[in-house]
Amino acid sequence: MAKAKKKINIKMRFNILTFFTYIIGIVLIAKLFNLQIVHGAEYREESNTRLTRESILEAERGEILDRTGIQLVTSDMKFSLEMYKTKVDTQTLNNSILNMVNVLEKYNISYSDAFPISTNPFEYKISDEELQKWKQNNKIDENATAEQAFYKFKDKYEIQNTDINEIAKIIAIRYQITKEGYSSTKALTISNNIPREAVSEFSESSEKFAGINISVKPIRSYTSGNLASHILGYASRIDADEYEQRKETYSPNDIIGKTGIEYVFEEYLKGRNGTKQIDMAVDGTTTAEYIAEEAISGSDIVLTIDANLQRITENALAANIQKIASGGFGTPSDTKAGACVVMNVNTGEVLAMASYPDYTPSDFVGTISNENWAKYRDNEAKPLVNRAIQNSYSPGSTFKMVTAIAGLESGVINTSTLINDVGQYKKYKDYQPKCWYYTDYHVGHGYLNVSGAIEKSCNYFFYETSDRMGIDTLVKFAKYFGLGTKTGIELRGETSGQLSSKETKQKLHPKEPTWGPGDTLQSAIGQFDNEFSPVQMARYISMLANGGKKIDVSIVKTIRNSDGSEVSKEEINKFISQKLGVEDNNSDNINISQGNLDSVLQGMQSVTGDSGGTAYVRFKDFNISVGGKTGSAEAPGNKVHAWFVGFAPFENPEIAVVVVVENGRHGNYTAEVVRDIMQEYFGMNVQNIEEDMSAIPYTEIF
Repeated sequence: MAKAKKKINIKMRFNILTFFTYIIGIVLIAKLFNLQIVHGAEYREESNTRLTRESILEAERGEILDRTGIQLVTSDMKFSLEMYKTKVDTQTLNNSILNMVNVLEKYNISYSDAFPISTNPFEYKISDEELQKWKQNNKIDENATAEQAFYKFKDKYEIQNTDINEIAKIIAIRYQITKEGYSSTKALTISNNIPREAVSEFSESSEKFAGINISVKPIRSYTSGNLASHILGYASRIDADEYEQRKETYSPNDIIGKTGIEYVFEEYLKGRNGTKQIDMAVDGTTTAEYIAEEAISGSDIVLTIDANLQRITENALAANIQKIASGGFGTPSDTKAGACVVMNVNTGEVLAMASYPDYTPSDFVGTISNENWAKYRDNEAKPLVNRAIQNSYSPGSTFKMVTAIAGLESGVINTSTLINDVGQYKKYKDYQPKCWYYTDYHVGHGYLNVSGAIEKSCNYFFYETSDRMGIDTLVKFAKYFGLGTKTGIELRGETSGQLSSKETKQKLHPKEPTWGPGDTLQSAIGQFDNEFSPVQMARYISMLANGGKKIDVSIVKTIRNSDGSEVSKEEINKFISQKLGVEDNNSDNINISQGNLDSVLQGMQSVTGDSGGTAYVRFKDFNISVGGKTGSAEAPGNKVHAWFVGFAPFENPEIAVVVVVENGRHGNYTAEVVRDIMQEYFGMNVQNIEEDMSAIPYTEIF
């Protein structure tokens, strides 16, 4: 009986479940009938007129600041003009593009025009080599004129307009679409930094602009013009190869660091993009938008440089080069370029770094124009090269302190040793070099100790010293001072330079690989194969000034995340090691005798402080005691590069300053740059202003 009841209950529950399933099925069928039959046309029309697109909400790129917090690079939120693919015919698309470009030109807004043909007259805007490849890629006859190629693109894009200027405007955008692509969900950026007046015009007449969308994007702003351009570098639109490597985290319209700090710290500066949903009709009209995920700003990079000192350094270097070129020190010289580095002798922090000529980073924001690119590309002075780290030069007599230290520490001379400069070094029959003093005045310097030899820059003294100790000892000490190895500064493209040695000769002079006595003599005065970058030289002079202690060169003080935290120095060093590689200075640690150092430094003080010093005329009335050394290094093409290296204050050194001017002729000329920089660093410019003001009568001041 119990079993029978149980079967009845199960059967009842099954029937009830079947009944409700039947009812739900009827409801669903009715709903489907309502959607497809009753309101089908209405819903189909609505779905065909609405598209939901996901748009990237670009994160603000991190700022780059000087050591005091002054903004050098920031991001301004600006309107950008984007274009989506829409379901319109070709003629409507072309008309929409023409309308859009006319508005841009009305407000003097630049837009990308990479089409390599200009009109009035018709001509190609790219090199012959590039042109040949371009014609092949675009299936243009190799003999086609610029005009013929232009009209082939007119036909390709089915442009019905007859005015050449209008055709060119349409082709410019259609060509960009062909190159970069766009879709109903992926926008093509047409132009950045759109003024509000243009935004209003686009919005008020949206029916004239198929697929147009105005977005707000962070645009890179270099707030101090050309200041520190080689340090900061620039960020520009990501290219095809870069995008292919980073497509998981970048969009085709993103900007990316290309050079300088912008490149090296891209991963920190970029931040994390958010997303925005956009509802658009098929004709391109935006109907609604909302934020799906917030963007997170990039980290700020705080540099070791001081913006004011950087400006003084750049101005002083530029003025000095122009003065030398115009004959301000005598005969005019064909000089166009140079570099300067200011370094804290105790920490290795770069306080200023200048390379002349410089460039304008804002020229590269978005995409650089053909005219601006040609200006940089064709400039024989190569303004995009950072000469402070990327170029190396023979150091000339500024190397003599290395020879002096090596001689003293190895014991072949001591602080009291006197060597008689008779003018010409005649120990070897096949090579008998002369001291510069003998060449100019036909007599030698006579007897000199090591301090006097540095003061007078006596070649003969260092010929004899190097001959006594040999090249291997000289190389050992040069390596200890970091010469011929990268400093590890946080910038791409640093050169190792080269240190004159037996190994270097075998590599560079395979036809004459055997080392000879003359090679040692030349190397001892900073010639032969010796070539070092200005930043290497700044490290070397800093080590002389700080008692011979090794230092790590740096131009980045810290990194601040958007949440206020700071990145550890260990993490930064690890990051730099992975991105740039680290070239270790594997030289043995050397405890240089302070007495030996003092004798060398005393010679450097005499260079600027004694009437017989080679830079005395530049520092004779200077308020601070300076240690320095001039150098004039022979270079290919019958050129003489001019060096000055110095540190101050002599009694308790704080900074080292190194300057080189290509074909500057005499290191004495470049000492003016160092003097001007030290005046700024030690506050002497303020003092001079106060003195000048005190001389003005009270009534004239007010």
